[in-house]
Amino acid sequence: MARGGGNGEVELSVGVGGGGGGAAGGAVDPPVRISLGRLILAGMVAGGVQYGWALQLSLLTPYVQTLGLSHALTSFMWLCGPIAGLVVQPCVGLYSDKCTSRWGRRRPFILTGCLLICLAVIIVGFSADIGAVLGDSKGECSLYHGPRWHAAIVYVLGFWLLDFSNNTVQGPARALMADLSAQHGPSAANSIFCSWMALGNILGYSSGSTNNWHKWFPFLRTRACCEARANLKGAFLVAVLFLSFCLVITLIFAKEVPYKAIAPLPTKANGQVEVEPTGPLAVFKGFKNLPPGMPSVLLVTGLTWLSWFPFILYDTDWMGREIYHGDPKGTPEETNAFQEGVRAGAFGLLLNSIVLGFSSFLIEPLCKRLGPRVVWVSSNFLVCLSMAAICIISWWATKDLHGYIQHAITASKDVKAVSLVLFAFLGVPLAILYSVPFAVTAQLAANKGGGQGLCTGVQNIAIVIPQVIIAVGAGPWDELFGKGNIPAFGMASGFALIGGIAGIFLLPKISRRQFRAVSTGGH
Repeated sequence: MARGGGNGEVELSVGVGGGGGGAAGGAVDPPVRISLGRLILAGMVAGGVQYGWALQLSLLTPYVQTLGLSHALTSFMWLCGPIAGLVVQPCVGLYSDKCTSRWGRRRPFILTGCLLICLAVIIVGFSADIGAVLGDSKGECSLYHGPRWHAAIVYVLGFWLLDFSNNTVQGPARALMADLSAQHGPSAANSIFCSWMALGNILGYSSGSTNNWHKWFPFLRTRACCEARANLKGAFLVAVLFLSFCLVITLIFAKEVPYKAIAPLPTKANGQVEVEPTGPLAVFKGFKNLPPGMPSVLLVTGLTWLSWFPFILYDTDWMGREIYHGDPKGTPEETNAFQEGVRAGAFGLLLNSIVLGFSSFLIEPLCKRLGPRVVWVSSNFLVCLSMAAICIISWWATKDLHGYIQHAITASKDVKAVSLVLFAFLGVPLAILYSVPFAVTAQLAANKGGGQGLCTGVQNIAIVIPQVIIAVGAGPWDELFGKGNIPAFGMASGFALIGGIAGIFLLPKISRRQFRAVSTGGH
């Protein structure tokens, strides 16, 4: 199964079948009929995980810069995403398919992943305090604005653990809903799962845009943690409580049927036993079996995600630097302005999620009327214009087309308002990104007569590779020009334009009558 995510990965759950189907080499008893209310509660863990993921996307890139990591290096931190997408998701999907625990196939992995998420969130939230214990400056944070390298190392380790843990939970949680769907069907189960994720997004971004956690919980403020860091701790502690509550509800109401392992019979060729590849290897080995038109879909998919990742990585950082003219390592006034911009960016992502949610209902009717190729290509051109608009707004905000971003000292309410409108508007093409490419892939696989898992896995690679390119290159690219985030967004606009043109000539035609949108509930 697949999802598009703020972190850029697409889940690959190997051998997961709806309605309780067994994996290869085993059997599962027919699923017990389940009420709709129980099915809804069984998917609640998705909301808890997404709450923390929304905080990660909106707050953590700006936060690590306050600990001393340079803007040019922050993108490297996100390399954990593609690694998790290529390794963790397929392996967890495979092992959960074959898990013979008396608690079921999925719940042991969901429980383990959620516990690791809670641990990672605490490490990230308290990284400054842990760094102080390990030897960072004991100076009052309001007076000392230098690097805290021990805290930065602890933070990055916690960040990577958080990303891997999120990927551990997502696949089994989706598969659990498919297993339990019974008479309701996997489509209804997927809709419920996506609804919980949307709610988690809204709550998470709302939490990230709040500046009162240090007031509500004064004990969070320490010598190493001023208001901004105390707010981060408060938001993440609430995330731990919310995730724990959602996890308990899911474990109680998701009654799984245990899996019974059956030894598979090996196939033979030329007198030798052949072992079928599993996990990531199965995806790479299947390139030669792709349906017609799939290579073109992969190319346009890669170009499309290349245009999105700079925004995913730097959205709130852009608000803090270019729009609010803050500096995470500057004077107290500049630091406060940066944090205020980050919170405004989180609010912008909240608006983005709301627009995305409403737009997702329009995707299928649009594709049936205009065709999925037209809708997909149109979204690329919208992203091209939006990323170019971000560059123009940045120049408008500084009122100096040739000066360095950090030299600007004024801000405009009009610029802030336009920026938030742009955040909200991007929810429309984002809804297309999270649906149409996966639906086109599913239709191509169906036209061939199967191979959905293979096509999804290969498409995952087409999403992961662009993330690696942006994670490795975006920060140094920005640093090369000394223009804050503007060069990365300019590059994103160019990729979107190329992707749109390529889509016009290369994307296969899909029957409008057969088209059915696939909601991925993306991050």
